[in-house]
Amino acid sequence: MRKLSEKTKLWIKAAGVRAVKTVAQSAIGVIGAAAAMSEVNWAMVFSGAALAGIVSLLTSVAGLPEVKAQAGQ
Repeated sequence: MRKLSEKTKLWIKAAGVRAVKTVAQSAIGVIGAAAAMSEVNWAMVFSGAALAGIVSLLTSVAGLPEVKAQAGQ
């Protein structure tokens, strides 16, 4: 089995942190909007947050500035 490079490890960590933050922000937004309408649809909260996390990871494929900075590029 092949070892991951340091740059790959940095990318996985940075992309993961961004995705988790995006999921939390999305969930908070959906919960806030639903609470304003007086009923939280938890399936919608989870699906919206999951989709936001996937989009965040896909967006990170284009590159993350913090990875370039830490890798010394």
